[in-house]
Amino acid sequence: MIRYFVTHELRKPLLTLVSASILATALLAARIVLTQHAAQLYLVWNVFLAWVPVMLALRIDEMEKQGRAGRWRFWTAGGAWLFFFPNAPYILTDLNHLKPIINSRWWSDLILILLFAFIGLVLAFISLHRMQGVVARRRGWAAGWLFVFAMAFLSGFGVYLGRFERWNSWDVVINPISLLGDSVNWLHRHSLKFTLLFGFFLLTAYALLNSLTSLAPAGRATRHSKGPE
Repeated sequence: MIRYFVTHELRKPLLTLVSASILATALLAARIVLTQHAAQLYLVWNVFLAWVPVMLALRIDEMEKQGRAGRWRFWTAGGAWLFFFPNAPYILTDLNHLKPIINSRWWSDLILILLFAFIGLVLAFISLHRMQGVVARRRGWAAGWLFVFAMAFLSGFGVYLGRFERWNSWDVVINPISLLGDSVNWLHRHSLKFTLLFGFFLLTAYALLNSLTSLAPAGRATRHSKGPE
């Protein structure tokens, strides 16, 4: 996996995200030292889980490009990515841990959680973009965007299962029957509302970020642009 940070086309954003993850962890460590309270260590674990679908997506993308994506390996890796993907945007729901008392510590905690959540969202979108490319190369542009649409709302339901029902990604392997049965039972009004709202948020944010990547860097003149007269 180290080669992705050295030779891969995404090395710059990946290295930036590694640096951001380390910085966020250092800020959390400073908060723990200053307050003598280690209540937010879950953020470190959650951002680690957010990295898992990125590594899986990069691996799947590499196998597909090199023609080594056999059916069994492809679907196994793809299934693992599917179940781990909601962990990346899940960090946004850690805002639930904020105390209702608004003071200087509340603002510090808010900024810290938002920093981890933003890192998680960017990791989610990089991962989703890689998988969209895999689907698009196999089935076309429209299928790629249909995949993004489906994953946004499936992820919304996955986040609901994790936040409100306390299921984890590995429960798919450890306790699949109970998870499947409970997933059907949880298809009610509250879960549907959360799934749709969270899915719409992910879809909109992804589309906005995707549109920004097409912008030329500020200050770089195009071939047809003219200088000041």
